[in-house]
Amino acid sequence: MRENSWPPDALYFRTWWLTLTLLSLSRDSGCAVSLRQRSHSKQHHQERSDGLHQERRPPTMHTLFSVECNNYFDWQTVGLMNSYKKSGHPGPITRLLSCTDDQLETYRGMHLAPTHVVPSMSRHPETGDWYPAINKPAGVLHWLQNSPEAKTVEWIVILDADMIIRKPIVPWELGVEKGRPVSALYGYLIGCDNILAKLHTKHPELCDKVGGLLVMHMDDLRELAPLWLSKTEEVRADKEHWATNITGDIYASGWISEMYGYSFGAAEVGLRHQIRNDLMIYPGYIPQEGVHPLLMHYGLKFSVGSWSFSKADHHDDDIVYKCNKLFPAPPYPKEVLAMEPDPNRRRGLFLSIECMNSLNEGLLETHRTHGCPKPSQTRYIRFLKIWRRSRKTFSEFNTMNSNGNMINDNGRRSIGVSVNNTLSKNNSPSGFTVESRKFPKIHTLFSTECSTYFDWQTVGLIHSFAESGQPGSITRLLSCSDEQLKTYKGMDLAPTHVVPSYSLHPLTNDWYPAINKPASVLHWINHVPTDAEFLVILDADMVLRRPITPWEFGAEKGRPVSVPYLYLIGCDNELAKLHTRFPEACEKVGGIIIMHIDDLRSFAPLWLHKTEEVRADKDHWAVNFTGDIYGQGWISEMYGYSFGAAELRLRHIIRNDIMLYPGYPPPKEMEPHVLHYGLEFSVGNWSFDKAKWRDEDMTNVCWKFFPDPPNPAFLNVENLDELRRDTISIECVRTLNEALYLHHKRRGCHPSVNEDVVMVLNTANTEGIDSTGMIQNSRNTKLGDSMINDEADANYTSKRINEGENGSEEENGEVDNDWDSRGFQREKPHDWQYLGTDSNFKTANRKFSDLTGNIAELRISPKHSTTPLWSVSVLLFVLLTLYVYSSRCWLTSKKTKSKPRRLGLNASLIGKAHRTASTAE
Repeated sequence: MRENSWPPDALYFRTWWLTLTLLSLSRDSGCAVSLRQRSHSKQHHQERSDGLHQERRPPTMHTLFSVECNNYFDWQTVGLMNSYKKSGHPGPITRLLSCTDDQLETYRGMHLAPTHVVPSMSRHPETGDWYPAINKPAGVLHWLQNSPEAKTVEWIVILDADMIIRKPIVPWELGVEKGRPVSALYGYLIGCDNILAKLHTKHPELCDKVGGLLVMHMDDLRELAPLWLSKTEEVRADKEHWATNITGDIYASGWISEMYGYSFGAAEVGLRHQIRNDLMIYPGYIPQEGVHPLLMHYGLKFSVGSWSFSKADHHDDDIVYKCNKLFPAPPYPKEVLAMEPDPNRRRGLFLSIECMNSLNEGLLETHRTHGCPKPSQTRYIRFLKIWRRSRKTFSEFNTMNSNGNMINDNGRRSIGVSVNNTLSKNNSPSGFTVESRKFPKIHTLFSTECSTYFDWQTVGLIHSFAESGQPGSITRLLSCSDEQLKTYKGMDLAPTHVVPSYSLHPLTNDWYPAINKPASVLHWINHVPTDAEFLVILDADMVLRRPITPWEFGAEKGRPVSVPYLYLIGCDNELAKLHTRFPEACEKVGGIIIMHIDDLRSFAPLWLHKTEEVRADKDHWAVNFTGDIYGQGWISEMYGYSFGAAELRLRHIIRNDIMLYPGYPPPKEMEPHVLHYGLEFSVGNWSFDKAKWRDEDMTNVCWKFFPDPPNPAFLNVENLDELRRDTISIECVRTLNEALYLHHKRRGCHPSVNEDVVMVLNTANTEGIDSTGMIQNSRNTKLGDSMINDEADANYTSKRINEGENGSEEENGEVDNDWDSRGFQREKPHDWQYLGTDSNFKTANRKFSDLTGNIAELRISPKHSTTPLWSVSVLLFVLLTLYVYSSRCWLTSKKTKSKPRRLGLNASLIGKAHRTASTAE
């Protein structure tokens, strides 16, 4: 172990004693007070930030609706999902899809909504009774027992498929409490008042005539769900009391047994409903004056003038799968205005046409995602395009001017129904100016599995995400089986969205973990609402060095950005012709994806589907078809991406300046934004291969690190390209080790006796710049444009700080409520000291490792036994420093106070590992 020269302890004591004495004498200068005020202000700001974070954390809620595997429920699903997205209804939504195994094999609508598949009980497994309505309570119970999402939800909203959401349904805004659910009035359930309730519940006095819309606490649902199903079976079996005068069922066939099952089950557990008749309306009914319902339930036939609609007329209609086929268009608002002079009746007619337009709007969007050609620009199609962008609904407008434009309460023009209306570039159809944003919101995704192999990769990526200044939020898509999830220890490593594991395909039993990437992206898209306009999709084995943004690389809607994967030779041969209709549109890309959210919604189902196709095509796994050196179809997921993008004719902007594999020499004038350590790389005799660490637990065993790479100061300086290559390789592993160090500190790992001086994680950026400076000093050469210019770096950093302060890159982080955003704040342990920062932003540490990875301690050398001259020099330096410091404080007191500058998470120093107060100034 090396011995390093350092002054004696006695000299330290004398010097610091003098320093503290002089500081105490200078307190009257006002500097100490200023420093205390700054500290208090910073602490107060932190407390406010923490308080806001706690206040903004909303309760979790989830929405459910039940359907079956047929065309009838598919078009209802399309309508409900369209209204769910447009209304801004909070929380995820799940379709409970009841199917038999035979139905599931040929079912075409799996992509229509986030789905939980439930075994069909339409034909009762024990009694053989045909009663499809029982699938609703059976589906809810199955979801409670089998879905991981049910374990974390606090509030639940249950709807029917034949509903349109007009406004958000928020439990805490409706006054829902535990034991006091909210529901809509179903007055025809007369069985609550007669012998039926006395036969099927111990508490007939608690039977409430409710249904349709159910909003309750999850604890209530867990208690109610088994009884909901059992009471439904009881009433269904009680054929002696199916008569209309007992049940209110006009068909006298026990068809509403499920509704009684709910009411009787709720009575059994003592739930008392808050019954509201202002939340839901049937189209065709006249709304209460001043009441704007949250839901429309089109279970009954309704009409506007000579036009009418009944869902029963479309029981077998496969309208979802016939391009550009819509339901008959209802009358236009201008016609309704002339039809009905009474304002409230007219509002009821507006609700009816709103319902139908919502259904047709959803069908148009679904046909677009199916790749259908653009519909003919008829008057109704043009009207729908204007209507779908409106933030208000027709029924919320009071009148219309002579030009056919809807006028709202404020007298402003809102929606033009004239076919000649045009929209200005900066105005929405509702008449409100849309503020242009300089930068769109972005969100980053990466896919992992429940294993320690992916855990240390997650730690590295999350750490580099924070250091790089990448804007927006990040989410880990964690694919786990139920058994894995029970024992998994890494839930706190990153903001996480749990996804059912596809490693073992549920239908084919094919073992292919790589399919989890497209499967998890699709699951996230379907289950997590987001206001991000662009998604950045990465792999776990990546290290971010600089931000990846759509505005820097030119990503647009219909024009995603990616990096070249030239070994995907299947784009040029028979493989593409077999698996896409447009082989000429196949592009050899992958790894990093920057894509507009609308493109991703259309593309994600195809990505998964094409991956399954290529994986199943074993006849073409050979190297000469795929380029896969293993010939095992391992890169099927990559082809799934390229073929899926080709199906939608997405044309990528292919950039080779975003990503670099460590070990490869970077092109001149290029500083990679991402390091992808998917391949083995080496520096001299040292090497790193992630595959060798597959079974090592790097995150749960304290103070476990990767072998320390060489010191860049001892690299070969003769070849500048090799030097850049090696310093970047070193940077990659040093970043991983730094991330692991901070992770172990957060986990509460305590240093052992010999670990009071631990391995210093001098990042490759810092040491790389040192080595570059060494080249410049020793050879008096210049790297020119191949290295980053410090002035440009500082300007870029300043720009990033300003963007963070202006809030242009802030994003609502409600991806996972369990994630504490403060976990992203860079942790600076007390035993990491930042001793100084030079003009190149290099940070020195008090501990370091040598080329062999041995720890070098800072020892006192006997050579410093004579130190009077040194002591006098230090004392003079301290006095001079105090003089300058006091003068500076005096000048500062003459100036007006300015608000301290806040360095947000996104204000990072690009290409530099550490951010300090000195660099910020």
